[in-house]
Amino acid sequence: MLQRLGGSVAQRGLRGTMARIAQEFRPRNTTDASWQLEPLDTPFAPFALPCSETPRVSVIVPIHGKLPYTLACLRSIARHGAEAAFEVIVVDDASPDESVAVLRRVDGLRLLRNERNLGFIGSCNAGAAAARGAHLLFLNNDTQVTPGWLDRLLDCFAEETACGIAGSRLAYPDGRLQEAGGIVYADGSAWNYGRFEDRDDPRFLYRRDADYVSGAALMIESTLFHAVGGFDQRYAPAYCEDMDLAFAVRAVGRRVLYQPESLVVHCEGISSGLDPFAGVKQYQTTNRTTFVDKWQVALQRQPVPRTPVEIAIHHAQRAHILIVDALTPDAARDSGSLRLLNIMHLLRQLGWRVSFMADNRTATQDEIVRLGRVGAHTLCKPWSPSLAAWLRSEGITLDAVMLCRHYVAAPNLDLVRRLVPRAKVLFDTVDLHFLREQRAAEHTDNSTLARQAELSRRRELALIQACDITLVVSPVEHALLTRELPEARIELLSNVHEVYGRKTGFAPRSGLVFVGGFNHPPNEDAVRWLVGEIFPRLHAQRPDIALHLIGDIPETARPSLATPGVQIHGRVADLTPWMEGCRVALAPLRYGAGVKGKVNMAMSHGLPVVATGIAAEGMQLRDGEEILLADDAEGFVAAVLRLHDDEALWHRLSEHGLDNVREHFSFEAARATLHRILPLPADRDYSSP
Repeated sequence: MLQRLGGSVAQRGLRGTMARIAQEFRPRNTTDASWQLEPLDTPFAPFALPCSETPRVSVIVPIHGKLPYTLACLRSIARHGAEAAFEVIVVDDASPDESVAVLRRVDGLRLLRNERNLGFIGSCNAGAAAARGAHLLFLNNDTQVTPGWLDRLLDCFAEETACGIAGSRLAYPDGRLQEAGGIVYADGSAWNYGRFEDRDDPRFLYRRDADYVSGAALMIESTLFHAVGGFDQRYAPAYCEDMDLAFAVRAVGRRVLYQPESLVVHCEGISSGLDPFAGVKQYQTTNRTTFVDKWQVALQRQPVPRTPVEIAIHHAQRAHILIVDALTPDAARDSGSLRLLNIMHLLRQLGWRVSFMADNRTATQDEIVRLGRVGAHTLCKPWSPSLAAWLRSEGITLDAVMLCRHYVAAPNLDLVRRLVPRAKVLFDTVDLHFLREQRAAEHTDNSTLARQAELSRRRELALIQACDITLVVSPVEHALLTRELPEARIELLSNVHEVYGRKTGFAPRSGLVFVGGFNHPPNEDAVRWLVGEIFPRLHAQRPDIALHLIGDIPETARPSLATPGVQIHGRVADLTPWMEGCRVALAPLRYGAGVKGKVNMAMSHGLPVVATGIAAEGMQLRDGEEILLADDAEGFVAAVLRLHDDEALWHRLSEHGLDNVREHFSFEAARATLHRILPLPADRDYSSP
């Protein structure tokens, strides 16, 4: 058993090893009730696998006997399929049972048979030589796949810079985690991160670089696989070949990524046994020596044995930032969430390890997965302690802390300064709260709100003075704060948007769209003004033009808004149908602060916008060139009708709006700012325990 736990004494110490042994012997279910696995004792009946003549992916399954497991694996593939076109190649390595005869009856399967026993490595290489796909997915025959198993691995190659290998999250049939990427130590020993842990712990649910991923479910580009020589025959028949492939891929400048959204159930030990002194397992020790000899220079950059696992798993990342916001970001809820998610994505691209905590320490499973998709670790109940407890435990690893919104920063700033004195502290205003309150007070002539705005102003300015860097989204706010606090460091980091481009032209489009929920008071005021004063005038002239309202609108408010021509959609998961189908986007905001994501979003799709001056503030927009502006109901109606019916004007605004997003609100613009204000610190020293 000690040998099976693979070097854990060296990495974890005796206490950690004994804890792992206790976990192994603890009574447990044989399967997880939350998923449906294919049974092993089902009598064979012919079935069909998806098979493409022009596959994007070739799934390669090497086998040597164990027919019931192979059939269960193939049935799971048939049940779940994939969005991408794929083929399945089974490479039979001289199986001693009836595998070949039975598998010939599986429609759509490409069955290869080795003339002699080649072992796991030889069979994988033979399958790769016969593959037609641009990507290869090596899959053990003692696995079963779950929804998204293949497509989510492909995502890594589309979304991650220089991705060379992507590997799945592996779980045991009883539901425990088997592996969330592997760690390789400087002496060549290895550890499967997360073994026996809760597979849904957020520590294992975010995309990240790994030293290696298991060959039980590993995807690689076909050209790259052949360029590095495939699986190295020096490790024949098996063991260490997946670690070696990962090191070979990194040696040519590509990355190895762990992808938690691809979940594969693996019956470890079925294909190779568990006895370290018999069968294929006996090659572990010999092949580790071969691995160390081959990669001795690269191993010098790996963490030394006894480096704590939670540090070792992140050794390739040179810096760590904690971000704290009021709520876990949800891009479907508000533009501030989209901006924060994109900032996290950029920070990770720049080499930062990103941890996130909501002020209420709450996150849904879907939110954890969405943050994981941009490489952020979500700290939330029940897996993570309070902010204070987490900082006491993990604060030593932090290089920066970003506190978002004044009401989050104010109660937490002293705590961060006290427990993490070395960390740079950033205050992300999102928008200036006091400026929004001042404008709301002026708009409503509310003296009470004006006094509240002055109190907010003093609090926000005090926070800005106490933090190392303050982030604002608007040049107007940057200029205001620079005048108020010339000694403070104020940086402009505006909204961040992908430039989608215009997918449909003028003629096929129809209708108007407003995006914004009632959880933001300026949006509620805008919707009520739009439906109460603007749209009735427009509808009287053009009853053929519909108005689409998208965003969180309470059920109690909907009856008063449901006037002729108005369609209320509520919150939607994807804005694309409206961005590509409507002719004009509206932003009739009468007060507020910051930069309006609804305007950026529309322009990023090439959808022209009619807005008020407040809605367009700080966005470098010119009336009649990138946008049409109007601040009263009659002027707003006239601008909408003019844009709705003038194709030449529509195209001019569409093109110039796209140019505006590219110049001021693109990933490239934000990346340059983040690189300047958060340069990576010097490499960390992992030489001490």
